[in-house]
Amino acid sequence: MADPDRPKTIRWVGDLAGHVELIDQTALPVEFRVLACRTVESVWQAIREMKIRGAPAIGIAAAMGVVLGVRDVADEASVRTALRKTCEYLASARPTAVNPAWAMRRMEACASRLMGQGLEVIKVGLLEEAKAILVEDAATCRAIGESGKHLIADGEGVMTHCNAGALATAEYGTALACVYAAHAEGKKFTVYATETRPLLQGARLTAWELVQAGIDVTVICDSAAAQVMKEHKVSVVITGADRVAANGDTANKIGTYGMALLSQAHDVPFYVAAPGSTIDLQTPSGEAIKIEQRPPEEVSRGFGLRTIPDGAACYNPAFDVTPARLIHGLITEKGVIHPVCEERVREFFGIPACIRPKRD
Repeated sequence: MADPDRPKTIRWVGDLAGHVELIDQTALPVEFRVLACRTVESVWQAIREMKIRGAPAIGIAAAMGVVLGVRDVADEASVRTALRKTCEYLASARPTAVNPAWAMRRMEACASRLMGQGLEVIKVGLLEEAKAILVEDAATCRAIGESGKHLIADGEGVMTHCNAGALATAEYGTALACVYAAHAEGKKFTVYATETRPLLQGARLTAWELVQAGIDVTVICDSAAAQVMKEHKVSVVITGADRVAANGDTANKIGTYGMALLSQAHDVPFYVAAPGSTIDLQTPSGEAIKIEQRPPEEVSRGFGLRTIPDGAACYNPAFDVTPARLIHGLITEKGVIHPVCEERVREFFGIPACIRPKRD
C-alpha cells in the first residue's frame, strides 16, 4: 500500500472545480472500486457508510468535504455561515473519531486567516489546506512507523485488530506503519489479524493490505485471540485509535478493550499507535467519549445473509474504550509515550501538567 503507482485511499482530483476520489472500502477484497465524490452530501454518505473509514482518513475526507461545501458560495460574507453548516453536517456522520473535528477546526482557522482577501483566495486557500492535511498525515504515519518498528521482533508474531493501515490514513497507516517499517528492515514475522466483527475490517482490509505488500498474515476469529496468545504465537499487540483522551484512555473499534484485557492476562505488551491529531486534550477521560451506535442490520444481516432469528434484538456499538492502565505505550510520530498517563500525554502534545492552572 506504500506503492506510488497504487491509487491512494483518498485524494483531490483537479483544481477547485475538481472532486474527491476515494477507495470504496466496502467492496474490498472482492472488488477494487474507486468512488468520485462531487458534493458534500456524497462525502458525508461515504463516511457514514464506511466507504472510507479510519480516523485520519475521515479527517482528510472531512477537510475536503469542507471545500465542496463552500466552493459555490457567491460572496465572502456567506463563507462563515456555509463553513459552519458544512462542518456541523460532516461531524454528524461519525461522532466518535476526533480527527474530523480537528481537521474542520483547522479549515475554519484557515478561512479566518484569509478573510478580507477575496472570495477566490479563500476558496483556493481552503483547498490547499485540505491537501496539506493529507500530505502531513502521510508524513506523520511514516514517523509513527519509525517510532514503533523496534517493537516488532524478527521471527515473532504481532497481533492487530480492525484496520489501522494505509486504508485508514493518507498512506502507510498507524498500527500497520510499524509493521511496514519493520518489514522494510528485512524482519520476518507473522501478523495475526482478527476478523473484527461485524464488518470484518481485519479480514477484508488489513489482510488485503498485507497480502498486497508481501507480508505474512494470518486471519483469526476475534474469539481466537486468547488462544493465539496462550500458544505464544505473538509477542506484541498493536492497534490504532479513533480518539485518545487526555489521560490516555483510548477509543477504538469494538473488541479492542477485550483484546487489551487478554493481553494483560497473557503478559503480552499492548500498544496503541495514533497521531497527535487523534489525541483529544479537551476530553479528560474515556468516560466522556461518545460511542457511535451502528445499525442493527450490520449484525443481523452482516453481508446480506440473515444470521439471527426474527424477534432477537441487536446491540451494535462501533467502538469501546480501553483504559490507559491496560496500554503499555502510545506510539506517536514523536516517539512512544510510556507510561500512558495524563502527565506524559501532555508533555508530548500539550501543556505540561505541572504548569496547568489549578482547579478549584
